[in-house]
Amino acid sequence: MSEKREIWIITPDSVRMRLDQFLISRIPGESRSQIQNWIRKGYLLVNGEKIKTGHLTRLNDRIELRLPSPPPDTPFAEDIPLDILYEDSDLAVINKPAGLVCHTGAGVRSGTLVNALFHRMGPIEAGDPQRPGIVHRLDKLTSGVMLVAKNNQAHRKLSQQFKNREVRKEYLALVHGSPSPPSGTIDVPLGRDPHDRKKISPRARRTRSAVTHYHVRRSYGAVSLLEIGIETGRTHQIRVHLAHKGHPVVGDPVYGSGRNLPASLLKAAPRLQRPFLHSHILGFHHPSSGKELLFTASLPEELQQFLDAVDSASGTSGLLDSGRSRLL
Repeated sequence: MSEKREIWIITPDSVRMRLDQFLISRIPGESRSQIQNWIRKGYLLVNGEKIKTGHLTRLNDRIELRLPSPPPDTPFAEDIPLDILYEDSDLAVINKPAGLVCHTGAGVRSGTLVNALFHRMGPIEAGDPQRPGIVHRLDKLTSGVMLVAKNNQAHRKLSQQFKNREVRKEYLALVHGSPSPPSGTIDVPLGRDPHDRKKISPRARRTRSAVTHYHVRRSYGAVSLLEIGIETGRTHQIRVHLAHKGHPVVGDPVYGSGRNLPASLLKAAPRLQRPFLHSHILGFHHPSSGKELLFTASLPEELQQFLDAVDSASGTSGLLDSGRSRLL
């Protein structure tokens, strides 16, 4: 890919402006700190010469931006179908399918959500260049509502909402057994497992706070359908917390502790190829208008079919169904 190159000529109405302020008005969505970083690195030239961040423009100055070619592992466009729940100039809300990785990483160079976003929207300059647009993540095998930013300003404001725990995040999970009490909070710090760096554990040497709320929507005895609300967004948080409580997510090959379903359910239900965990509700404030937005995604077909089979095999509509409960 070739370098990005743009040129502006200073007119009378732009004289004696700080260069970074002038460029903010010419490059929508770009942050002042990023522009200052470009100036320091020599990517911005005035009349062919490098300048300082505090440079004041003069009449007929020739401003030239030369961004070097991105490294080979920079995300590229791939034609991957996306289920878009909402989209505007600042953000997009995606109904992510299970199996789709959010961004490139160790051993993953293509086939990600970011690759799909680039194909639909063109290159996105928001946040980390290696995972542009990504404000929060869902595990590869977790489906459901997910938010992405389309410019740096939106990325900063949305990330701040997640950091301040102002985002409503609710999941549906089918777990082994029936938690007692039927509603509660799991407040257990988490970190990298000292014996397996790919796993998360409450027994880590270094942990960070992690808070999960749960509510039993329906219990079938052997399994229960839970509504989950999370205040924090630690890696594998829901799966680890539920396993820690003794009720691992059905179909979880990592934290399920080899738990199997009763023979009657195994016979009736289609084989589950993934953990039964789905991002059901996501609520936040729009980064530009401040309007409160709320999005929902129904269970995908494979999870709904499994749940229908459980319901049918149990011979009951559920031993406990206490209705919807706002968790956060």
